Amino acid sequence: MKKINNLAEMEDFAQHLAKYLQAQDVLLLDGDLGAGKTTFSQFLGRALGVKRTINSPTFNIIKSYRGRTLKFHHMDCYRLEDSEEDLGFDEYFNDQAVTVIEWSQFISEFLPQSFLKITIESVNESERILQIEAQGEHYQAIKEALEHV
Repeated sequence: MKKINNLAEMEDFAQHLAKYLQAQDVLLLDGDLGAGKTTFSQFLGRALGVKRTINSPTFNIIKSYRGRTLKFHHMDCYRLEDSEEDLGFDEYFNDQAVTVIEWSQFISEFLPQSFLKITIESVNESERILQIEAQGEHYQAIKEALEHV
């Protein structure tokens, strides 16, 4: 569990996480509406060197950006609740990119077996609690590194 007190700390956390990410990494971002998933995705994309404006892909579901050394796929699966449509997710997960998935519970049957999951809980207007779960050895190492930030 990680307590975040303001946007600057959230951006610092995203920058720290970005140091450990590599091609084909999958990051699940869950939390209630307004918890800060898209804000975190924007910070992470910037930390990976994305220059374009990263906004919520709610209506597109998936947007891709070019970072410094990796591509960055940003998925918002909110509109896929009650849908069983596979939008070719494997193609994104196997790409030379970091993939961030908001509302991952709506595509759980399509997710890879290994991933890093961050659940964002809103405490008040500026404070957040991050719960970090790791599935797989690579992600466990990232989780342990993040716990010492």
